[in-house]
Amino acid sequence: MIYIVMGVSGSGKTVVGQKLARRLGVPFHDGDNFHPQDNIKKMESGRPLNDRDRRPWLETLARKIAEWHISGGAVLACSALKKKYRDLLCSRQNAQFIYLKGPIPLIAERMADRTGHFMPEKLLESQFEALEEPSEAITVSIEPPPEEIVSAILGQLQPKEEG
Repeated sequence: MIYIVMGVSGSGKTVVGQKLARRLGVPFHDGDNFHPQDNIKKMESGRPLNDRDRRPWLETLARKIAEWHISGGAVLACSALKKKYRDLLCSRQNAQFIYLKGPIPLIAERMADRTGHFMPEKLLESQFEALEEPSEAITVSIEPPPEEIVSAILGQLQPKEEG
């Protein structure tokens, strides 16, 4: 199974995704690592990506998702902000989306505290503008500590895996 931890930049996708992958015993992959260099430069300069910018990145991730499924599963951290992005990600293989939901002030505070990331805090508003909250995802609050978030996710996965 592929688990896609999604949400706006700064919502904790990488931290939660890494911990979830460890608990599930599968590899973790960060979608940011698959962005073309042009996308990274655009975001570093403070300009939001558009659908045309994102398409090659999403197509690459869709291919990787199919590969990871064959090799035994994985957890992927990926913003997956719009429904059409999620549909493209799952065009080759089904995945379970896990939406990390949080308020703008908390996410902005976390973004201000992190260093070494190419996504500037000033693009957070554009992320929320693009966000189409998923209806078919496990939705968890980002307010508890990461270990509690992972436990909440696992609690919602268990019944589906046993059934």
